[in-house]
Amino acid sequence: MLTQDLLLDQTRARFAIPIDGDIRITPIEKGGSDRKFYRVRLGGRSLILVKYTAQKEENRHYVRIAGVLDALGVRTPKIYFHDEAQGLIWMEDLGERDLWSYRDADWPTRRGYYQSALEEVWRLHKRGWEGLSRFPFTLQTEFNAALYRWEQRYFFDHCIGGYFGNLQDPGRVARVANAPVWEAVAQKLSGWPRVLVHRDFQSQNILIHDGQAHLIDFQGLRPGLAHYDLASLLYDPYVHFTDPERTELLDFYLGLGRRQDLGPSRAQFDEIYRLCALQRLMQALGAYGYLGLVRERSEFLAHIPVALASLRQVAAAVPELAEFHALLAGLPA
Repeated sequence: MLTQDLLLDQTRARFAIPIDGDIRITPIEKGGSDRKFYRVRLGGRSLILVKYTAQKEENRHYVRIAGVLDALGVRTPKIYFHDEAQGLIWMEDLGERDLWSYRDADWPTRRGYYQSALEEVWRLHKRGWEGLSRFPFTLQTEFNAALYRWEQRYFFDHCIGGYFGNLQDPGRVARVANAPVWEAVAQKLSGWPRVLVHRDFQSQNILIHDGQAHLIDFQGLRPGLAHYDLASLLYDPYVHFTDPERTELLDFYLGLGRRQDLGPSRAQFDEIYRLCALQRLMQALGAYGYLGLVRERSEFLAHIPVALASLRQVAAAVPELAEFHALLAGLPA
């Protein structure tokens, strides 16, 4: 295990800093990640040091993906050094202000930052296949029917079963969880044209630097639907939106240009977007239950009420999910 002193020694060697040079390291708390983040101050400048493990295969691809995104014109932190043997990445420090930090700002301010974020993810969605052809790299498992079904089961296992388990009739939960509608949703989404998606496009994975959005935590990049990234951002349980604000930001994204994967009509786009919002919220709620109860990170349980309210709202707009919506309506707020 690398201690902070050893990490400082590694940094001194990489940046040719003398033993008596001014250098300090401070841990950074970062969500539910298995990676460890540090801010390293070198005199008057600073950088971010990431220590990752081989526990998740996707961690090894971060640096390669960062280079591809940079080549495609998508804003990300610059990579200074990568020691794959030690699982260490030294990268540009873009500051501490992520999009989540502006959650209480006035709407004109928030809107500008969200529009910047949408412009960056638009570039990823538009140019992603080009990047894959020019700079081949290993992708994570695509969003297919099996992955959508996994997200659905993850929700029923860790949110409904793990968190709300003693409040529900097991027979009713089993009937809803095994209803044919879930396979139908998975098949419908898996049949839609794919782009490359961020996979975890939410406010804490978007840094605001010099007034512009920069994407981070993109190691889960994979083929999927642009609608999923949009739903991840606009139904982010960490941030409150009004319905008009969501619509305004969706309109902005769609106004950036037409693409085949967005569908031939707004009605078809909205249908797929709602189903992606359903999937994303189920995935998030499953994660909160898992992290809160299995990993004993109880702070994640506090996000369940907001995400559940959004899931109720989305499910209410899908007639085929009436029984599912009734199950959600019976859960405590």
